[in-house]
Amino acid sequence: MDKIKIGSVGLGRLGLRHAENLASKIMGAQLIALCDVDDRKLNDTADRLGVAHRFSDFEAMLKLPELDAVLIASPSALHTGQISSALAAGKHVFTEKPLGVTVEECKAAEKAVEKYPDRVFMIGFMRRFDDSYMYAHEKVISGQIGRPILFRSYSQDPEKFIDGAIAFAPHSGGEFLDMAVHDIDLARWFLQDEPESVYAIGGCYAHPEFAQYKDGDNVSCLMKFRNEAMAFLFAGRTAPHGYNVETEIIGTKGTLRIASVPQKNLVEVLDSHGVRRECSENFLERFSASYVNEVQEFVDSIRYRRKPAVTVYDGTKVSEIAYRCKEAFERGTMLRF
Repeated sequence: MDKIKIGSVGLGRLGLRHAENLASKIMGAQLIALCDVDDRKLNDTADRLGVAHRFSDFEAMLKLPELDAVLIASPSALHTGQISSALAAGKHVFTEKPLGVTVEECKAAEKAVEKYPDRVFMIGFMRRFDDSYMYAHEKVISGQIGRPILFRSYSQDPEKFIDGAIAFAPHSGGEFLDMAVHDIDLARWFLQDEPESVYAIGGCYAHPEFAQYKDGDNVSCLMKFRNEAMAFLFAGRTAPHGYNVETEIIGTKGTLRIASVPQKNLVEVLDSHGVRRECSENFLERFSASYVNEVQEFVDSIRYRRKPAVTVYDGTKVSEIAYRCKEAFERGTMLRF
C-alpha cells in the first residue's frame, strides 16, 4: 500500500514535534510538505527533515497534486478556515485542538466535515492515546471498577514557563479552554456522558496579569454529569516542581490512579538534596508517545478506510463545556448546560 503523503502547517513547539514524528516515526506516512510564515524556521526544518516542498501560504500547499492529507498545528484562530479549505481541496485532515476559538467556529467546522463524509477527519486529544490512559479506560469500560462515580484530573504547567502563558493570555480563550480541554475530554471519555451543571472558582494567586482577561493563574470546577457522576478538574500555571498531569477515577468497586506521583521515568536520584524522582519538563516530554500514537491512528484510518474514534463533535462539545466553565468562573455561580 502506498504511503499517505502529508503536508504539515505550523512549526511552533507542537507543530515541530509533529513534523519530526511524521518524518521518521509514523508508519505508512511520508512528510512531503511544510508550511510556516517564518521562512528561516521553515527552511531550517525542511532541510533537517529532508522535505522538498516548502510553503509560506497554506492555500498554495493545498494545490500540491500529490498531497493526500494535512496536519494542522497553526495558531488556533486559523484552524477552522484551514480545516474547511483542506477538506474542500480533497485532503484528509488532522487538526490540533482547539477545533475553533469560538463555539460558532466549531459548528462551522462540523458543517465542513459533514459536507465531505469521504474524508478522514481527526482532532488531537492526545491523552486518549497515552498507554496508561488507554489501559485505565479499558478497565472502566469493562466494568472492573464498577460504576464510575468521580473523575478527578489535575493539569499543571511549570511556573518557569509563566512568561509564555502571560504573553498568550490575550488569545488563549482562558485557562479552561487553553489547558482544561484535555481534562474535559477525558471526563467525557471515562464517564461516557455529558455534564449537566458546573460550578467554577479560582483566581490570580501569583500573577495578577491574568485578571484583565477575566482569567486566573489557577482555576477549578466541579461538574455533575447527567448520569449523576461527579467530575473535579484543576488547571494551574504555577507548579514549582514541573509539568504535572494526574487523574483519578473512583468507582463503586475500585479506584484507578494515573500518574498520581508525577515523574519523567522510573529513576530515583540520590544526592546531597536527598532522594527524589524528577518530573517531566513539559507536555511534549510527558506525552511524547501519545503524539506518535494519535497521528498513527489518523494515518491508519486513511489507509484502511475507517473513521477515527475522536470526532469533530468531540471538539465542539469540549469547547462548549470549556466556555461554560469559564462563564461559571466569571459569574461565580453554578450554571446548567
